[in-house]
Formats: sequence, C-alpha cells, structure tokens
Amino acid sequence: MTETVLVAYGSTNGSTAEIAERVGEVLTEEGLTVAVRSAASVPDVTPYDAVVLGGGLYGGRWQRDARRFARHHRRALTERPVWLFSSGPLDPSASEREIPPAPGVRRVADRLDARGHITFGGRLEGKVKGRIARMIVNSGKGGDFRDFEQIAAWATAVAGELSSEQAGSRP
Repeated sequence: MTETVLVAYGSTNGSTAEIAERVGEVLTEEGLTVAVRSAASVPDVTPYDAVVLGGGLYGGRWQRDARRFARHHRRALTERPVWLFSSGPLDPSASEREIPPAPGVRRVADRLDARGHITFGGRLEGKVKGRIARMIVNSGKGGDFRDFEQIAAWATAVAGELSSEQAGSRP
C-alpha cells in the first residue's frame, strides 16, 4: 500500500504555496502518492494517510487558512501522522539555526500531536498583498530567503518516517 499524503498550505503571497509544491515533489520522488492543495480548498482529510500542513507567518501568526484548516479538521488530523511547517523570516536565520514555532503554531502542534515542525525562510517581493507587506517590500527589506535544499531535506526525512512506519506495519 502506498501512503497517500496531503500537503495543505495557507499562503497569502504565494511563497508558502511554492514551498508546499516542493515538499510535494520530494514526497512524490520518494514513492508516495501526494496531493498539494490550498488549505481553504480541502473539504475532508479522511482520504489521506498523512498530512503536511504549512502556513506563512504574518506578524508572528500563522496564515488564516492554515489556522482554520487545523481547527476545522482537528479530530481527523489527530488520527493520522501530521507534520507542520512555517515560512516567514525575511533573513537567512531559518537556514542558519532551528527556529522554534510561533506560540500559536506551537499550540496547533500540541493539539494535533504533530510529529514535527520546521520554520523555513520566507519570500516577500514584487507585488504583494497587504499594507504591511507592501511597506516591507518598499523599504527594501523584502527578498527571497527560502532554502530549497533545506526544504527538500526535511521532506525527505518526512518520507523516510512514513516509509519506516509503513514497513513496520506490514505483517
């Protein structure tokens, strides 16, 4: 049986969606069946054996769709393996050291008994939504701080955990 994994994300300006796409690509390369969807577009998680949920960080809070997804699907999510990721720091810090989850994300991780959480660097550039985001970009403090090698390594580790669990559950 091949594990079916949902990679759901909450993204306002597209950066977190691109991270989720990369996570999905790596999980697929590792032999898993993967669906990558915006968190707002997922009506039901029961068809999936595992879930990876990511959200952009805005002012220290997870993006609204990711928060709503976790709350709405809480019961079903506690019945399957879940990993979380955040994206947000607009500097290289996420590639240099482990950044603990924001307090609200920590609460979600605890409620869902998440297997793990990682914070990736974010991207904020070009035409962006939101007054504060535009101010950041216009002040020259935006940029792309995502580390796709780090993202791929993390996704590979998630796939490894799923594969070892699947192998352990065989008779």
